[in-house]
Amino acid sequence: MRQFLKGFKEFALRGNVVDLAVGVIIGGAFQAIVSSLTSDVISPFIGLFASTDFSNLVLTINGVDIRYGSFITAVINFIIMAFIIFMFMKILNKLTGFDKKDEKVVEPTTKECPYCFSEIHMKATRCPHCTGEIEE
Repeated sequence: MRQFLKGFKEFALRGNVVDLAVGVIIGGAFQAIVSSLTSDVISPFIGLFASTDFSNLVLTINGVDIRYGSFITAVINFIIMAFIIFMFMKILNKLTGFDKKDEKVVEPTTKECPYCFSEIHMKATRCPHCTGEIEE
């Protein structure tokens, strides 16, 4: 049991898990801001064109209310969150240098002799150490 708790403690205190926990907490708080923006600012603004509050749009079929306005509000909310996360990751990658292009791959100029295992030039057909013939 102690080994299990020790392993869990190492896992929980590892940098990636702590960073993830902080990200989830900040994301939850930020979600409340975006939800408020969507429901309190964007939906009423769009509702000006629909002559009603956008999030209160309801379609009633056989006594069942289908709240498509709330669904559209949630889609707008998702699009805003996805865009902000995309922009945040773009900025973060630029700051950390992840967006830099990979350097050119340098092709090897030497290979190993299959007989004596010494290093020889790639174009060599015979090993200078053991004089073995190298097949291509």
